[in-house]
Order: sequence, then C-alpha cells, then structure tokens
Amino acid sequence: MKLASRMDHIHSSGIRRVFDLAAKLKDPANLSIGQPDFPPPKQVLDAAADAIRGGFSAYTQTQGILELRQAVARKLKERNGIAADPENVLITSGVMGGITLAFTALIDPGDEFMMTDPFFLAYPHLVRLMEGVPVEVDTYPSFLPDIGRLKKALTERTKALVLNSPANPTGAVYPRSLVKKLAAFASSNDLLVISDEIYERFLYEGEHVSIGSLHEKTLTLNGFSKSHAVPGWRVGYATGPEELIAAMKKLQQYTFVCAPSFAQKALASTMDADIWEHVKHYREKRDRLCRELKGFRFTKPEGAFYLFPEAPGGDASAFVERAIQRGVLVIPGNVFSHRDTHFRISFAAPDREIERGIAVLRELAQARAEPAAR
Repeated sequence: MKLASRMDHIHSSGIRRVFDLAAKLKDPANLSIGQPDFPPPKQVLDAAADAIRGGFSAYTQTQGILELRQAVARKLKERNGIAADPENVLITSGVMGGITLAFTALIDPGDEFMMTDPFFLAYPHLVRLMEGVPVEVDTYPSFLPDIGRLKKALTERTKALVLNSPANPTGAVYPRSLVKKLAAFASSNDLLVISDEIYERFLYEGEHVSIGSLHEKTLTLNGFSKSHAVPGWRVGYATGPEELIAAMKKLQQYTFVCAPSFAQKALASTMDADIWEHVKHYREKRDRLCRELKGFRFTKPEGAFYLFPEAPGGDASAFVERAIQRGVLVIPGNVFSHRDTHFRISFAAPDREIERGIAVLRELAQARAEPAAR
C-alpha cells in the first residue's frame, strides 16, 4: 500500500514511545506523561454522571452546547480580559482538536508559522502536514521569546506566531511586559497569534496574561484536560477572529463532528472547579525537584508541571536511555526541540515516583561526573 506523501512529514511521538514502554515495564517511576495525577473534582464527576444518566449522549451542535459556550465566554471576559461572544466560541475536541482545525483552515503550501524552540511537539508536525513551513525560533537558555530573534526570523511568508504560556516542555511563563512586546510585534507585522493556554491554571509565580486581551488578531485556545484532570474527555475551546472561527466550525462538521456531549454538559456547570490544593501540591513538587536536583542546570519553571534540565554530558537521548534502563521514564529534548541537550521531567506524578526518579537521576549524573574527574 502506498501512503500519501504527506505522511513523510510527520513522525511518531517520542512521548507515545515512552508511554507504550511504560506499559511493558514493571512499576516504573513514570515522569514522562503530561497529565494530572489527581482525580477530577467530585463536582465534575457528579455532573458527568448526571449527564450520562440523563441521556445526554446524542450529537450536539457542531460549535458545542450553548450552556458551555456561555460559560466559556464569561470566563474569558472575567479572567482573561477577552470579550468573546458565545456565538464566536467553538467547543473543540481538546486543544489538539482546535490546533488541527486552525492549522487546516489557515495554511497554504509554503506559508510559514513561527514558533518558539522548545515547542509543544505537535506544532511543527501539523504545520508540515498541511504543507506549511515551521520556523522554530531559539529561546535558550531563558525559554522566553526574544523580539530580536523573532524579527530576524520574519519573512514575507510568515503568517502566524504560535505561543504557549505556561509552556510545555519548559514551564516558562511570559511576564506581562513580554506579552505586551509580543502583541506589538504581531500587530506591527499583521500576524495572527495562536495562543495555546492549556496550562493557565498551573501557575506558581507571576501572572497569566492572555495575549488575546492585547492583540485582537489572536486565536485563543484552552480546555479542561489539565485543569479538570479529564484529558480523556477531549473538550477544549477556541475564540478569535470571526472568519477563522467560522472556518474551523465548518471543518469540524466533517472531522470531529462535536466534542463528547456528556462532557460538555458536565463542564458547563463546573467551569470554576477548585483545584487550588492540587496546584499548591504541584508547587511543592516543583520546589523539591529544583532543590534536590541542584547539581543539574535548569531554568526554574514558573508554570505548567514540567522541569527541563540540561542532561549531564549534553546528550539527552543517551542520558534518557540510561534513566529508562533504571526504570525512570523521562523524555529527551529532541522531541521538543532542534537541540538534544535537555530532557523533560513531568512532576504530575505521585510523590513516591518523584522520589525514586530524583534518586536515579542524581546517581546517573554522579556516575557521569566521576570519570571526568579522574
């Protein structure tokens, strides 16, 4: 069978490889997967059970149920400073569904999409799938985009700037002063900004600033997978330029159809589910990692639930392989970057697994350092 040539532009996710490996290992310390390790809040589960028992299982409108779109619009106005009308909110099948619809609607062959490096692994693959050109702009070592570097990467084919704050895999949070500069850069160059804000609720320092509150030509993407601990329910949302949302809605008719109906119903009434204690616990996990891995070089994450340290010796893939052999699952940096110098640790994991992971990583780093000291 001959597959479409577009399949040559994408590769299997390195994260999925580790995820599949975890299923084969006996009791690994799994610090690889980016999903909350706490259960969904009780009110969310109760609302979902009520929706299922109430027979809320049919197709919904393509754009999502009005009740949820109204709740999202209120949240965007009150928390993010984005004046979104419910009619211009699209409920998507997770943020990935929103990204896929947006890239499909926007990219013509040769169009350039600018993004930061490190990046969420799906961004460049999906751009290439649509025959566009991903332009990855280096942000090492701060992991904050530099306006000067963005300007150098800009060409007449640049169509959009993809941002992610709090960021995966680095945990970087863009301060308000930087978001203002990014908005001014996008405005002066007539760029669409695609802002992935799925980790908004996981903030340990500073504040979350939505660039959509400062730059009108912004597609804001968010969802419930992380905040409500329901990644398998696949519910996200998008708002932005009316023409783009209309195009995404049209595409959703022929692809995802609609987000899961029971989940839409449940989340409409639980938008403000309280996860503060879990966020507080994650801050403690982060602080412990930063304290006990002080022999590693890293930029302290201010949000999300990842640490992105430099691998001892500078070869992340080799270091990760040694960690996996010791039963600790982490992700090499080349999954998220052109560099293979760092690796990602997810601290959305039970404390006992983090403890085991710290011990093994420290031992591997020490073993790497000893020959060099002889």
